[in-house]
Amino acid sequence: MLTPSVVLSTRSYAYLQQALCQFESCELGEVQVQQFPDGERNLQILAECVDRDVVVLGGTVNDADTLTLYDLACATVGMGARTMTLVIPFFGYQTMERRVRRGEVVVAKTRARLFSSVPPAGMGNRVVLVDLHSEGITHYFSGEVRPVHVRTQRVILDEIRRLGGDDFVLGATDAGRAKWVESLANDLGVEAAFIFKRRLEGGKTEVAAVAADVRGRKVVIYDDMIRTGGSLLGAARAYLELGAESASAIATHGVLPGDALQRLRESRLFTEVVCTDSHPRAVELADEPGFTVVSIAGLLADFLAERSHERLSV
Repeated sequence: MLTPSVVLSTRSYAYLQQALCQFESCELGEVQVQQFPDGERNLQILAECVDRDVVVLGGTVNDADTLTLYDLACATVGMGARTMTLVIPFFGYQTMERRVRRGEVVVAKTRARLFSSVPPAGMGNRVVLVDLHSEGITHYFSGEVRPVHVRTQRVILDEIRRLGGDDFVLGATDAGRAKWVESLANDLGVEAAFIFKRRLEGGKTEVAAVAADVRGRKVVIYDDMIRTGGSLLGAARAYLELGAESASAIATHGVLPGDALQRLRESRLFTEVVCTDSHPRAVELADEPGFTVVSIAGLLADFLAERSHERLSV
């Protein structure tokens, strides 16, 4: 009989912890947090971790959450966990994965080094990363932790089919997403459309070409994350100007700071915008009209159940 993993989480990801623990492979673990006036906090893990497979869940959505995630991971190992799995649905700074200017800090690498320094549990540590902007980030982890890149393909494909219906084109926001969009389109058996941009003076861009005939057809635009929504807006305008019947958008990570979602809605370019619950901001906005949030809890629960027998040490 499968012994469920104990799941601990940061406060920001309590919603995903609750959803995960609806599955037999996961058991809710309580963390008590006491905040002091000077900003420091006391963390106490109330769950039994000795000889258990422990999952520490949380995204690096800000520096406080990042450090809490690190503190909890270190503590579970000290409490005698058999294995320790860090599940990071959204890995912050993932677009800062390489140095562009002299002296620039590659924060994706420094964050990976931080989590790589967590002491090893009895049978090893693992970090689970979801739909990374750059797959090379996994190589920044080292030492006693095994990185695993999990794709949300199963969830994303179902939603793309719902948005597109019987006849649609799967669009990319730019050529940078072309490889993954083409892979999704092949799985769906539909045509893929790619936008090629030309850089102008002053940092502006214009659409130079679109590889696909979208006239009279629905276009579902995929991107790995939505921040301000600028790329999505530009892509939707281009497809619609070329005769697309309609445009909808889907992304894994709904970062959506400030009024980003409002800008997408007020543009009236999209019939619907869909994100997963990999980022707490998307969950916060879930009740907004024309915005749908789907859960990756089942995907993560299946992964943890399937890999529960593995020895994680590297």
